[in-house]
Amino acid sequence: MAAKKMAIIATKGALDMAYPPLILASTAAALGWEVQIFFTFYGLQLLRKDLSGIAISPIGNPAMPMPVPMPVVVSMLPGMEAMATSMMKAKMKKKGVASLTELRDLCQEADVKFIACQMTVDLFEFDKSDFIDGIEYGGAATFMKFAGETDVCLFI
Repeated sequence: MAAKKMAIIATKGALDMAYPPLILASTAAALGWEVQIFFTFYGLQLLRKDLSGIAISPIGNPAMPMPVPMPVVVSMLPGMEAMATSMMKAKMKKKGVASLTELRDLCQEADVKFIACQMTVDLFEFDKSDFIDGIEYGGAATFMKFAGETDVCLFI
């Protein structure tokens, strides 16, 4: 029986949206699935060498549980994004959740194919030296060929 295949389109670069594609990809790869992630628009941030700028926004996440309830107006104050990001990272570390870098490395070790959207690289004038090694660059057509043959295709 042929291995199952999973295709993921990663479009978000916020901390809370960075975890799902990497967790799902590493889990599927551990189960022996063939996996590809197509990183486009803001999702391309997840392929940068330095992930320290990946943040969480308390404004865009009204359901995010905070230790102290905050009205939306407070969430907009300067420094709140940094505080929310710091709190979330501390909670994840305390609960033993792998860092984004660890998850990304795990995916690469498990042969998850990372495809950076060439159009997005060109559009935002990124330098390929900003990105990690071991990724491919291609357009939607490159990814669609694989996605059309998958058992599971997710848009995150």
